[in-house]
Amino acid sequence: MSDRGPGDHSQGGHPAAGGPIRHHPVLREEALASLVLRDGGCYVDGTFGAGGYTRSMLHHPGTRVVALDRDPTAIAGGAALAAAEPRLTLVEARFATLGDVAEQLALPPLDGVVLDIGVSSMQFDQAERGFSFRFEGPLDMRMGGDGTTAADIVNGADEGDLADILFRYGDERASRRIARAICFDRKSAPFTSTRQLAEMIARVMPGKPGDIHPATRTFQALRIAVNDELGELHDALEAAERLLAPEGRLAVVTFHSLEDRIVKRFLQARAGRGEGGSRHLPAGAARPPATFALPGRQPVVPSAAEVEANPRARSAKLRVGARTAAPAWTPDPAARAAVTVAWAGRAAPPSARKG
Repeated sequence: MSDRGPGDHSQGGHPAAGGPIRHHPVLREEALASLVLRDGGCYVDGTFGAGGYTRSMLHHPGTRVVALDRDPTAIAGGAALAAAEPRLTLVEARFATLGDVAEQLALPPLDGVVLDIGVSSMQFDQAERGFSFRFEGPLDMRMGGDGTTAADIVNGADEGDLADILFRYGDERASRRIARAICFDRKSAPFTSTRQLAEMIARVMPGKPGDIHPATRTFQALRIAVNDELGELHDALEAAERLLAPEGRLAVVTFHSLEDRIVKRFLQARAGRGEGGSRHLPAGAARPPATFALPGRQPVVPSAAEVEANPRARSAKLRVGARTAAPAWTPDPAARAAVTVAWAGRAAPPSARKG
């Protein structure tokens, strides 16, 4: 069962950061079908989670699966499966480092890569991870075990950078107001817990009955910033392009518009459709040959029956690319920078809108 999704439920029935937890598969059969699994193929599950995609791919005769997850808890949870199944290699790594993993394992050209973008329900359910404000926990939000925490950003970023993060990653229209309140309150005492931050936001941004919790978008934005989720996604797409064999398939399931926009523009650019990133080519340069074809009508969305059975599926989108024989495009740092927010002493983008 796929266990990834964009968010969780806060106390009182309000969706928390990024939306509700997905305990049931969303577009799972469609994603697996889009890979066109073949006997003896080599596939990568870039977001192992609880192993839903991996188990399904291993059911296909002779397949080899390399599964990645940056979360050591997910890797530990999959250890028994890896021990019992010699065709599975389980690696603790970010999916953005897929190229390095493939080189270390001497993988052949890949027949498929599947990415189910989001945060796992297991992570949200662990209070000590600090992803959700329905639990009292440290203001952490790291998917892995190292690096910058949400507390580091909340207590260290300047007001302008903080507002940019909230606006760009959380679509928080009150980003300036919230950033101003955070910077004022942290002078008295640093923010250390999820509830402390959520209660402060609720104080300056009281919600209406039936609305999402006022801290929802802030928590989503901080989580994305802490884990560099959009930059990581961009890197993973470029890595998959380099590693897929001709006719190999890339299948990506996303749960909010920021992720979907990156996948859409990447695949459209590589298929020679629309702008899709061509603005980053040097002036007068010809677009490289298409590296992907886009099979079928896209995006694939859940059926009405699936949404009725599982309302958490309503925001999911699946996009698929079929690799051509053309050489991969040169990695584009400008395209990556365009999807991220610079902060903490680095050059910041224009200030976020007023809240």
